[in-house]
Amino acid sequence: MKRGKRYVEAAKLVDRTNLYDAAEAISIVKKASVAKFDETIEAHIRTGCDGRHADQQIRGAVVLPHGTGKTVRILVFAKGPKADEAQAAGADFVGAEELIPKIQNEGWLDFDVVVATPDMMGVVGRLGRVLGPKGLMPNPKAGTVTMDVTKAINDIKAGKIEYRLDKTNIIHVPVGKASFTEEMLADNFQTLIDAILKAKPSALKGSYLKSVTLTSTMGPGVKLNVAKLVN
Repeated sequence: MKRGKRYVEAAKLVDRTNLYDAAEAISIVKKASVAKFDETIEAHIRTGCDGRHADQQIRGAVVLPHGTGKTVRILVFAKGPKADEAQAAGADFVGAEELIPKIQNEGWLDFDVVVATPDMMGVVGRLGRVLGPKGLMPNPKAGTVTMDVTKAINDIKAGKIEYRLDKTNIIHVPVGKASFTEEMLADNFQTLIDAILKAKPSALKGSYLKSVTLTSTMGPGVKLNVAKLVN
């Protein structure tokens, strides 16, 4: 794969044979973010879990202290007073059954997170085929199926992110933007790692975190020393 000049220059900052500590990795990733837009800094965490087993699944959410730097559009499925509450809390879109054809037939997906009250999950379930593959289905573990819609909306706007295993047992999550200070990124990254360490499935035998890489949208990956993160 041919890489652009900028990527090649940025890649020179990374010693592929080295495993970095978090502070050093963050510094390099920031320096390597040379695109003309504010790149997202992401963590890619390869686990020793086997997501095919229910007792080795990892899914949860954590509020990053400095947010993700991204404006998140929230859709809430709710009725009556709960719909009013969602509007008051600052949800971007609020609705019920009438949204089903708009999403299913018209392909409307102008939202980043879906929150639903438990009584609406029967309705939302009909959208499983559309929302599921995009990681948008509300889930109690992530705090997006709840009667407390105000808290859910406030948490998401404050920088709550969801983490889960993909099909290859890797967790991919944003930890901020290249414009963030190193301290902000370090705080966010540590908060994420703490949450993921706490989420370790008790059924797992063998090593939990196989590798952790930090990267920016267009930049090279920087591998971290996992042993230092776990201790």
